[in-house]
Amino acid sequence: MMSEATAPSLTDLAVGAAIAAADVINAVYDRPIHVVTKQDGSPVTEADAAAEAVIIEHLKGTGLPVLGEESVAAGIIPQLGERYFVVDPLDGTKEFIKRNGEFTVNIALVEHGRPTMGVVLAPASSEIFVGDERGAWAGRILGSAVVERRVIKVGLQAKPRIVASRSHGHAALEQLCRTLDVDSDVSVGSSLKFCLLARGDAQLYPRFTPTCEWDTAAGQAVLEAAGGAVLTLDGAPMRYGKGELKFLNPYFVAAASRELAEAGASEMRRLIE
Repeated sequence: MMSEATAPSLTDLAVGAAIAAADVINAVYDRPIHVVTKQDGSPVTEADAAAEAVIIEHLKGTGLPVLGEESVAAGIIPQLGERYFVVDPLDGTKEFIKRNGEFTVNIALVEHGRPTMGVVLAPASSEIFVGDERGAWAGRILGSAVVERRVIKVGLQAKPRIVASRSHGHAALEQLCRTLDVDSDVSVGSSLKFCLLARGDAQLYPRFTPTCEWDTAAGQAVLEAAGGAVLTLDGAPMRYGKGELKFLNPYFVAAASRELAEAGASEMRRLIE
């Protein structure tokens, strides 16, 4: 098992696992997709399980537990402890089925309830976003290598851009936009919402609908490494390991700064009370 001192190498390992999973996903994407409906009504494809199996194989040498979406769906929930991986092998399955390219591979390392490393890879575009204790960066996958690597940081502006659809969002979203003087909205699927904030393309992502820990852990790690914040509506950082809640997240707000996140959380709380 790897020691605490080798933690940075876990990032490289996760990047390699994500690239391997993306290869599996793209192979399925290039042919007719067979879709099955899970017990909770959500769709799943052969790519979901195949990608998760590849990721688990890459990570098993660390000895750390892996909390994976498809494993949990199959009733396989490991004893997590204080340090473990969280995996969503194909976030945005509906986007995958629509073939719009807005789906991602997500791998995060959670330590003591918070995500400290995250990898988000978009197989269709070959974009990759990574965050850990050293900061956040983005790049592009070429073959099995990362190219065009560059540091990314959040960007603030007087009137924030929001990652949400005013026409298809929660009823309170329009009021939130008015109160926070939102300039415009940007719509994108899956965990790419966090990545838009991390690279400065938007500043606010309020979430009024349910998510699970594997949907958010990697994106949160990338955003926080880029200087942003993810808070629940009580103003606290979003935590992980909520097995008693079936790993469901509360409503939250992701933002380019702690101050904007606090303002968003306060207004969201007021709007839904």
